[in-house]
Parts: sequence; structure tokens; C-alpha cells
Amino acid sequence: MEIKKGIAVSPGIAIAKPLVIDSEDYRIPRRSILPSAKVAEVKKVRDAFKSAAAELEEVGSDDKLAQGNIKDIFAVHQRFLKDKNLRKKITDLVYNDLLTAEYAVSTTLRDIANHFAAVPDKYISERATDIYDIEKRLLRHLLGKKREDAASISHEVVVVAHELSPTQTAGFDKKFIKGFATDAGGRTSHTAIVARSLGIPAVVGLEDVTRNIDPTATVIIDGNRGVVVIDPDEATLKQYQQFAVQFDRLEKELDALRDLDAITRDGVAVQLLGNIEFPNEAEMIIDKGGHGIGLYRTEFLYLYSQTEPTEEDHYNAYTEVLHVFGDMPVVIRTMDLGADKFTQSKRFAKETNPQLGLRSIRFCLQNLAMFKTQLRAILRASVHGDVRVMFPLISSLHELRQAKMILRDVMEDLDEDGLKYNPNMPVGIMIETPSAALTASILATESDFFSIGTNDLIQYTLAVDRGNERVSTLYSGADPAIIGLLRSVIHDANKARISASVCGEMASEPEYVMLLLGLGYRTFSIAPPMIPEIKKIIRSVTIESCNDLARKVLMMNSEREVINYLRNAAIKVLPEVF
Repeated sequence: MEIKKGIAVSPGIAIAKPLVIDSEDYRIPRRSILPSAKVAEVKKVRDAFKSAAAELEEVGSDDKLAQGNIKDIFAVHQRFLKDKNLRKKITDLVYNDLLTAEYAVSTTLRDIANHFAAVPDKYISERATDIYDIEKRLLRHLLGKKREDAASISHEVVVVAHELSPTQTAGFDKKFIKGFATDAGGRTSHTAIVARSLGIPAVVGLEDVTRNIDPTATVIIDGNRGVVVIDPDEATLKQYQQFAVQFDRLEKELDALRDLDAITRDGVAVQLLGNIEFPNEAEMIIDKGGHGIGLYRTEFLYLYSQTEPTEEDHYNAYTEVLHVFGDMPVVIRTMDLGADKFTQSKRFAKETNPQLGLRSIRFCLQNLAMFKTQLRAILRASVHGDVRVMFPLISSLHELRQAKMILRDVMEDLDEDGLKYNPNMPVGIMIETPSAALTASILATESDFFSIGTNDLIQYTLAVDRGNERVSTLYSGADPAIIGLLRSVIHDANKARISASVCGEMASEPEYVMLLLGLGYRTFSIAPPMIPEIKKIIRSVTIESCNDLARKVLMMNSEREVINYLRNAAIKVLPEVF
């Protein structure tokens, strides 16, 4: 028996024989062509783009994919395939440098993918997988090769691969593909998003799970704990078969909560909102029983195009979401771009420490044309629903005033153009820096609401790069310093009579729910798949017990003591979740 630990990205238990899918990595040598062949070679490029787009259109039209948030991933791929600037860059290499179509496609797309992969931000670096997927799709059409996939499988298996693309995963038949495990990948990769949408248990980041795996062995994929067991002994197999039954039972119980309110046993209502990256994820929030969006990240509009998005691109993305939610709140965060997130047409100077450099609101204030374009679209969309705008990474009152002044300028421009908007649209900020948390009482005087971005708040407060494996164990929301700041911010928000929500990963982790309730938070914005689980915990506790837990935690002086206490308390309330 061999046990491997990876990253849990899609919950559930899968037990079956493995299907090992070889890596589809084309090695394209640099070859030249004769001048007389360049017209035909350029035509090959155009035909490949056209065929790949048509193929993707057919895959994306599948009903099971259109209902989830996967549709937007395919839309991103389509934008690349239909991007005239990208195609021209490739055909120029063929026509001017006399290179083969295959080499021009491969080298151009790998340059883009490598640029993504080199970005320190985990979410952005994982987008490189999408570019490789597009490259392989084009090369298959150029080389006339068929993709090796699991489409012909007629018996239950778990897929084991070095890496899977989003479109490979989307093509899995849940009847036979019970789960998958990969050497590469991360929690926020598009492959992980697809797996969660389809409800396929998955573990990624296992490094070497494909090495010497016996195709006759039984493989267990534990998508709850991020564990893969190869060739389990009888006792382990029986234990996981029981886990699978328990998980199925829990899933049915959680699904039954969809139309129930998140209300504690002593009658205190809690608002559960969702975080989204793409417009089509909005429907998942409704399906899981959420009541709006607490964090609509808008970077996708910039990161998947060779050109900057137009005002209409913004407007269409926002109104698409608003039509799903009606009068429910939709909080749109302005672009969180900077030295570690970029658009294809606007490169930024390399910074030695991008997390402390020109990013988020700082970038917006130095790129007013881009900022105003987005604000115009948000304001125009505000007449279609309960739109609220939120500025990220505010660190001082001066920054907040600057951002609001620009917003007022945009309102005046819309007035001159005769365009409608909501002049009373709520304006809030993300509390992500220690300076913002410590001056929350001042910022509250000019904010309509706060949203605590715990991911960055923890990183900046503890001076820990959570993407650095050498120090990532020091990154913890259970640190007394973080808990003290969370208490201080909600106190200042309540005193100013404004709302404060938690939109970082802490709100999605079951062990922190009772603590956050005890500190006074009544709005959580979380990953959509976690809504039922968090709702179940809320409905299982009383505010009185949560207040008591928070008082005890505030007296503790070590992260280890706090996290052990929180986990033990959560297990007592809802053992099946753990």
C-alpha cells in the first residue's frame, strides 16, 4: 500500500482501477520552409485556428457544461482562437521568418504560457495550463493527430495523469470516470474548477503519482483530504468504502439545505454570498443556496485577451451576472492588476517585490484611463440590480478619497453623455493591509461597507509568502495577531454602523465559522461549492456558544493552541464534515 498527499480540489471519494493517460506533449523542432511554401503554410495556420474554434464550440455546447461555470473557460479559449493579433503574430513568423506553421504556433503560445507561469500569483500562474491546452489543440489539427482521452471508456476508472487540461476534464463521462489524480496542478486551476463543477473527486499536485503505477491496482482518491491511496490493504479499502457512503449521505443532506436560510439555532440570520471569477459561476451560487455575490473578481477581463477590454466588454460581463441575481447584492471589485498581473498589451516593469509594489488600487490610480473605463461600465450596470463597487488593497484614507473622486468624475461624464446610473451606489473597500485594519475607524467614516480579504491580510500581517513552501506553514488565520485585527475591524464597523463581511479563504473553512460568528461577523462571501457546508454549520450552532468560543480564543497566545481548539469545537458540532 502506498499513500500520497496532494492538494484536494474537488470533494468526494472514488475507488476504481486506474486509467493512466500519457502526457500529450508535442516536441516541435525549429524548421525552415522555402519561400514558395509560405502562402500554403499560412493557410495551414488559419485552417487550424478555424477548426480548433469549431471543435471547441461543439464541446462547449454540451448541456452538462453549459449549466455550470465551465462555459466561461471555453469562452476564454475561444477568445484566444479568434484573436486576430495572436494569429497575425504567428503568421508573421511563418511569412517573414520562413518557419513551419507548427513551430510558429508552438513557440508563440509557449512564450505566452511561460510568461503566465513565471508570475508569482498562484491564480495567474495556473492559467498557463489554458495556454498549453490551446497550443495542443492547434497542433493536433496541424499534425493531424487525434487526442488520447477517456471518451471510449466503458467501465469505471479513476484517471491518473501528469496533467489534465480543462477541456479534457470537461469531456469526462461521470458514469465511468469516478475521479482523477495528477502530478501537477493547483487549487485554483481551471481543471480544478471544472472538476468541482462536474462533481468529480480530484487530487492534484501529487508530483509523481504517475510513476510506475500498476494498471491492475486499486486506487482510492480522497478529494476531501487530498490523499491518494494506491493498492490499499483490506482494512483501508473497507474504511474508505464506508467514507464514500457517509459522503454521499452528507451530500444529500447538504443539498436539502438549498432553499433554507443560514440562521443559527437561536435565530440569528447570516448572509451567505459567493466569490466568483467568471460570469457563469453566478448560477452555481444560486444552485448552492447563496444569496448574491460578495466578491466579483474582474481580472479575467484583462488576463485572457491580447487587448484591453472595452467598456462594453465590462458592461456585458456585469449585466450577465446581474440578470441571474435580480435584486440580490452583487459586489464588483475593481481590477486587481499590477506587477504580478498583466494584460497582453500593457507590460509592466519588473519589480523585485511585486506584492508590495504597483498593484490593485495603486495601479488604478496611475492608470486612470483603464480605471475610468471599468468604473463607467460598473455605473451603467448599476441600474440593472443591487450593484456595489469595492476598491481593493486600500491602505490609507488618502487612497480611498482619490478613488472616490475619480468615481465622481466618471458620474459627471455619464451625466454629460445622458447615460443612466445609480448615483447612490454603495462604495466599499477591502481590508487587506494592517494599515487599513488599524485605521478602520477612520476609513469607516467614508465607506459604505468593509470586506475583509483574509488572504492578503494574513500574508501582510505575518510577513509570510503563502506561495513559498519554505515558510507557508507560518501562514495561518489562527494566529492571535490576525484574530485581534478581525475583532478590531468588526468593532469599528459596528460603531460606524456599516456592514463588514469576510470574503477570504477563512470564511470558506469550517473550523473558522464559529469564531467569525463569535467575533460579530454576519456576512460571509465564500467559494460557491462550500456554501452548503458553511450553511450546515451555521444552522447547527447558537450565537451564544460562538461568543463563548471567541472569548476563549481571544485569551490564547499561540496559533497552535487556537487551531486545535477551533477544530475540536467544529468536530463536536458537525463531525461528518471532517
